[in-house]
Amino acid sequence: MTRVAAVDCGTNSFRLLVADVDPDAGTLVDVDRRTEIVRLGQGVDATGRIAPEALERTLGVARSYAALAAEDGVERVRIVATSALRDAANRASFVDGMRALFGVDPEVVTGEAEAALSFRGAVRAVGEQGHHGPYLVVDVGGGSTEVVLGDHEDAEVMARSVDVGSVRLTERHLRSDPPTPAEIERARAEVAAALADVAAALPLSRARTVVGVAGTVTTITAHALHLPAYDSRAVDGAALPLAVVRSACADLLSRSRAGRARLPYLEAGRVDVIGGGALVWTDVLERVHRDTGVTEVITSEHDILDAIAWSLVAG
Repeated sequence: MTRVAAVDCGTNSFRLLVADVDPDAGTLVDVDRRTEIVRLGQGVDATGRIAPEALERTLGVARSYAALAAEDGVERVRIVATSALRDAANRASFVDGMRALFGVDPEVVTGEAEAALSFRGAVRAVGEQGHHGPYLVVDVGGGSTEVVLGDHEDAEVMARSVDVGSVRLTERHLRSDPPTPAEIERARAEVAAALADVAAALPLSRARTVVGVAGTVTTITAHALHLPAYDSRAVDGAALPLAVVRSACADLLSRSRAGRARLPYLEAGRVDVIGGGALVWTDVLERVHRDTGVTEVITSEHDILDAIAWSLVAG
């Protein structure tokens, strides 16, 4: 058994998983799993650069994560950075800061590599819950959305990453509070073009089980379930009819930020951008339903973090 630390730095959230992984037994046991909203991608879509205050927020959280990993006796660390870092011309400051704190270089992965990791983390879990492939796994992030199709956890996968996400769409289009119909229409046109690109690259009709992962999807699931507080046990593995998820998405998109802020399961750092994420997720599900006929979606709390942890003991 090996104690590992997996770090995922996205456009909006910064996450840590400390876990004991036993490849012989095929087990991964959480020691600590944390998420902080740092908005590293603040303004990156417009400027192509990480804002100084966003870098400061992120490295502040990284400092606490590195200390926690040391206290927990972590033996191996892997750091993966995604959409905001792919787009940022000044990402060297982030790389240098993370290396100084953790002793390893962060990997700025491609969208397709990010998608493959999300797929493996999710499919291992949903397969254990009794679902069957081919699987279509969707990760709606802050800067991009990854869509990946594969038959099983160890299969070769087909993946596509498109630059539509909760932060990017909000900064580009959804500026009013709540968003206006014209803003929503412009955002939807951009998402539709991105999904046409996905559909051209992936044979979506093969999918038998659709799985949504990461913070946007888990938050929408909590909203659809009307939870009194966020409960990962209720969210993980939840199988919901598409109509229920679409209704939850429409409600989040139409609410004012003050109305969203009153929801007990919504993190403060997602209040302004969850509408953009809900727009992406509902439009993805509409397109998937049209192409596959699937009528329900599974939510998984297991995703890229789990795959990063497993990768540290692979081989």
